[in-house]
Amino acid sequence: MTKLRLTLACGDYDRTRALEEGTIRPDGIELTYLRLPVEETFFRMLRHREFEVAEMSLSSYVLSLQAEDPPFVALPVFPSRMFRHGSIYLNTSAGITAPEDLCGKTVGTPEYQVSAGVWIRGILADHHGVPVDSVTYYTGGQETPGRIEKAALNLPSHIRVEAIAPDKTLSAMLAEGKIDALYTPRIPRPFAERDPRVGRLFPNVVESEKSYFAASGTFPIMHVVVIRRDLYASHPWVAQSLYKAFVLAKREAYDRLYDSSALRFMSPWLNQHLEEARDLLGDDYWSYGLNGNHHTLATFLRYHHEQGLSPQPLQPEQLFAPESTESAII
Repeated sequence: MTKLRLTLACGDYDRTRALEEGTIRPDGIELTYLRLPVEETFFRMLRHREFEVAEMSLSSYVLSLQAEDPPFVALPVFPSRMFRHGSIYLNTSAGITAPEDLCGKTVGTPEYQVSAGVWIRGILADHHGVPVDSVTYYTGGQETPGRIEKAALNLPSHIRVEAIAPDKTLSAMLAEGKIDALYTPRIPRPFAERDPRVGRLFPNVVESEKSYFAASGTFPIMHVVVIRRDLYASHPWVAQSLYKAFVLAKREAYDRLYDSSALRFMSPWLNQHLEEARDLLGDDYWSYGLNGNHHTLATFLRYHHEQGLSPQPLQPEQLFAPESTESAII
C-alpha cells in the first residue's frame, strides 16, 4: 500500500527527534522532517503554505482562524512551552525596579502578535498591575533590521503599536536607552554579551516562574502543530495518525531524557531538574491534548482577545481537529 507523503517543518526538539529519525512512523504516512528555525518555519508556512504540516506560533494560528477560509487546522501538540518571566529585558537606566514601573514606558517586541508577547502582556496585566494599553509598543527586527508583522493586525485605537525605523534594531535601541524594555522570546545580544546596560525585570527567573505556576496552574503554550486544511479536508485521518505519533515520540523523549547512565545534555543536574519539574508540574509536565491543557489554552485565548488580536473570544475546542481530541477506548 502506498503511503501518503507529507513534509513536516519543525524545530530541533528531543520530543520530536523520533519522528525526524524515523524510529516512530505515523500510520499510513511517509514523513519528511525539515529541521528549521521557528521564525523561518512560521514565515514560510504563513506566507506561502509550503509544507503540509508545520510547527506554528499559537498566536499566529489563532489569527489565521479569522480568515474567511482558514488555511490551517491544528493538533493539540505543543512543541514549545515556556515560562516567560525571563523574557522581559530592561534598560538598566530606565528607572524600572518593579513590574508596575513599566506603566507609561516604551517597550519593544519583534512582533505584537508573537505568542511570547501575548503571554507576557497577559501575565503582567493579570498578576502585576500593568494594563496592556499602559505602554507604547515598538516592533521591528531584534538583531537584524527590517522585520515586519507576519499577519496584518487591526488593533483597537487604545493600544499603541509603532514600527521602528527600517535601519534600526530593538537590541541596539534597548542598550542605547531609546526604548525602556523589550519583550522577546530570544535572548537579546547585549544581554547575552553581559552588557551592563541591559538586565531582566525578574532577576530571579526560576523562583518568579515557580511562584507564577503555583498561583495560576499554567505552564504557557507557545506553539502548536498545524495541518494545511486542504490536506485535512481530503485525508481527515491524518490528524489522528500524526497526533498519535507525536505522543509516542514525546513519551520516548521522556524515557531517554531521564537516564542517569550518561547525561544527554550538558546540564550537570539534569536528572534532579527533571525530578523537581515532575514534583511541581506533574509527571506529564509537557502534556499534549485538549483536556489537560484546557485552562492554559483558555487563558491564552482570553489574553489574545483582550489585547485586540481576536475580535471575538474563542474557546479551546474551536482550535483543533476533532479527530485529534478523541480516541477509541477498549
